[in-house]
Amino acid sequence: MMTCKRTHRSQHLPTALMLAILLCWPASEAIGQEEETPDKIITNAQLLGFGAINILDTYLSPEKYQGSELRYISHTIRERPGKRWSKEIMHQGSFADASDRSEDGNELSGLYTLTCVFQRDWSLASDQLGISIGGMTRFNIGVNYNSRNQNNPAQLRLSMQVGPSASATYHFRLFKKAFTARYELSVPLLGLMFSPNYGQSYYEIFSRGNYEHNAVVTTPFSSPSMHNMLTLDTKLWGTTLRIGYLGDIQQARVNGLKQHYYTHGLLIGFVKHFKTKTIQRP
Repeated sequence: MMTCKRTHRSQHLPTALMLAILLCWPASEAIGQEEETPDKIITNAQLLGFGAINILDTYLSPEKYQGSELRYISHTIRERPGKRWSKEIMHQGSFADASDRSEDGNELSGLYTLTCVFQRDWSLASDQLGISIGGMTRFNIGVNYNSRNQNNPAQLRLSMQVGPSASATYHFRLFKKAFTARYELSVPLLGLMFSPNYGQSYYEIFSRGNYEHNAVVTTPFSSPSMHNMLTLDTKLWGTTLRIGYLGDIQQARVNGLKQHYYTHGLLIGFVKHFKTKTIQRP
């Protein structure tokens, strides 16, 4: 009886194997097509930034605060083969701890920034050099906290900006290794930010509803700012390593108040490349 059962199962094994092969065959063909003709090429970089920051927020204190900043960046570029337009999405989260000249007070700053970029691409020098020009939209939300203040210890950072954006990518070889250098620059031209007036408390704004031009339109004259990033990619230990420099200059002078955030930092992280294809089934 036992021998009969084994023979019965062995007869069904080839049938099951053939069925599995038939089910997997269309998927294998689709994967092969995806590798040959991808719809999108995605480059994603995960970076950590370490640097120095200089903070001034006259709503909290007339003093300038200097310290260190830790920043996380997720930087994604989406391209389509044969197309001349690319999209870029960058998420940034930063935390800074700074002190004044007497070192008897601290100012803490946390900020999340979302940047969306749409650019026209040009390839030069046999695709060795790439130039991209377009526009960007940036959203900021965060908070500053001053340890010395009691009545108004915190300041909300909330703004939206639009402006031009440009980047240049250069591929070259050095010491028989391939490198990719990239520089990005964006300058806000028009924006909208939240700001209390000089001497106005948050209690007046949110509890008593005393609005005093707290939603302010910004221009390069009232808020001259600039974001630039220089990076270098190379293969190392089977992965792509990225190192670079970050310079983030944010300034504003509205409602009788001044604020600035100057960041200069070192970036280090890893880069991954993906290819995707939309499979259309009959």
